[in-house]
Amino acid sequence: MMTAPNDEDEMDRGPLTLSVVVPMYNEEEALTALAARLRPVLDGCGEPYEVLAVDDGSTDATARMLEDLRLRWPQLRVVSLRCNSGHQAALTAGLHRAHGTYVVSIDADLQDPPEVIPQMLALARADALDVVYSVRDDRSTDSVFKRRTAAYYYWLIRRLVGAHVPAQVGDFRLMSRPVLESLKALPDQRHVYRLLIPSLGFPSGQITYRREERVAGTTKYPVGKMVLLALDSITGFSTAPLRLATAMGALSLVVCFVLLAWTITVYSLGWTLPGWTSLVVTVLFFGAVQLFCLGLLGEYLARIYTAVQARPTYSVAHDTATVEETIS
Repeated sequence: MMTAPNDEDEMDRGPLTLSVVVPMYNEEEALTALAARLRPVLDGCGEPYEVLAVDDGSTDATARMLEDLRLRWPQLRVVSLRCNSGHQAALTAGLHRAHGTYVVSIDADLQDPPEVIPQMLALARADALDVVYSVRDDRSTDSVFKRRTAAYYYWLIRRLVGAHVPAQVGDFRLMSRPVLESLKALPDQRHVYRLLIPSLGFPSGQITYRREERVAGTTKYPVGKMVLLALDSITGFSTAPLRLATAMGALSLVVCFVLLAWTITVYSLGWTLPGWTSLVVTVLFFGAVQLFCLGLLGEYLARIYTAVQARPTYSVAHDTATVEETIS
């Protein structure tokens, strides 16, 4: 009989300095490369640490590979979700279960280099920072479409939400325990951490790095999910769309008065001619404006509806930190 590494025994040796949260979904092709680069970096820090691999309902061999990897990596901890809940929900599950004094979140695709983690930790300690953001100052490995859409996203968000949101910052960051406890106390149902964390106002710093190509597999953020992320970012942190709907309503009212004055003038001069073009254009214009404004209101009502339901965004099926396993 051989007993698998007990994570609780690891934590009983002393307080953990660092927790590294890695949400992953169908990352069997990247997992080996991730472990080969992440473990030497963390071992070299000389600090007690844990790695929380959050399996977001993977349908490939990710779960089996993680369990095999635990036999050789005592600090690895696996949190398995019952179903695919999304990247931000998986990240939330890991953050809420992290035990470290500092917590780093990183994706499994190695586009964000784990080699800068010691630099982030050193900066946080030297300057007494609660958050260290990693800024992508070189995105040459991304496609032109990806670079342009990302640039426009940050341009728009910084104008709607505020300049306190750092540009070109994803989910690769370091946070202190006070930041983590503040996040856990928030009632938000749909987290967008790249906007939520800056809004807390904790002392922060930045490091820069070159974004690398995905080591293996395919992206888990296609265009559709990017659009949903942008929509959540806007409706979750800004009321500007509601003001836009009000402005469009006011503009429509002005247009109505102009058209009314034009109609009365034309009628009084006897220039009226039977026709349908102007009527159709007018109806289509105001119909489009009304539907657009209703759609904006619907987005905010949907967020209220989700918050009122207060349903969990994820469900944990298994956490190796709380369950002892015996391997025959």
